[in-house]
Amino acid sequence: MNEHGIPYAVAGAFALHKYTGICRVTKDLDLFMKSEDVPVALQYLDQHGFRCETLDPVWLAKAHRGEYFVDLISGMSNAVIVVDDSWMERTQPAMIAGVRSRIISPEDLLASKLFVTRRERFDGADIAHIIYGTRGRLEWERILDLAGEHWEIVLWALLLFRYVYPAHSDYVPATLWQDLLSRYMHIVQHPDPKAPFRGSLVDEHMFSIDMKDWGLEDVQAGYRSRQLQKQPAGMTPKMMTPKMMTPKIEIVRKPRAQTRTQQR
Repeated sequence: MNEHGIPYAVAGAFALHKYTGICRVTKDLDLFMKSEDVPVALQYLDQHGFRCETLDPVWLAKAHRGEYFVDLISGMSNAVIVVDDSWMERTQPAMIAGVRSRIISPEDLLASKLFVTRRERFDGADIAHIIYGTRGRLEWERILDLAGEHWEIVLWALLLFRYVYPAHSDYVPATLWQDLLSRYMHIVQHPDPKAPFRGSLVDEHMFSIDMKDWGLEDVQAGYRSRQLQKQPAGMTPKMMTPKMMTPKIEIVRKPRAQTRTQQR
């Protein structure tokens, strides 16, 4: 990436270590980059002997070499948060495995984990550790800007942090607590009967019954569709590898109106 001038931000285990001190053994390298840069990056990686594929044109491509691989990430799987130039502008210099690199900012790293809320993976602990590790010295306005209308997800993460670290609620500015809690009280006291169901943004599999059987709206489909329309050539669905997509979730009805999800 450095050689060809492709902007990127190292995330994953390397970034988490920088901001929290947590060490994780990993065989992959997470690189955040703009969607329009992914096809070019894959081309260069292919030329250097990597086996490349696009798993999901909305947000994820991979480059494999032996037992190691690189994830090229251009946003969140639900397409609510998308990587743009501002992510690259906020990177910080770092040495990764002896290579001069650019590492993701702590705010963008935190934001990238807001919607990792699946049954098989939940990054709420990582968010709490980032806040704790930085003692809350974060540009909170940046995090709110990335979350946008989904600020309640930020509040959810902060409540988890407060529960886990009750002695350190001051790591989150009092003005931020007041802002988010007052917003929350307002929407609770003035519910919108036309507000859409948003379960699919959290996990489209755990909430699939709501959409398939109960007829509720699939909001995520709209976000993903809009993002797909913006994708450049080279990031198309035909490049996807079905075997490596997210496992299907099937809702199985049980006697006495009980249900459970089965993951295949």
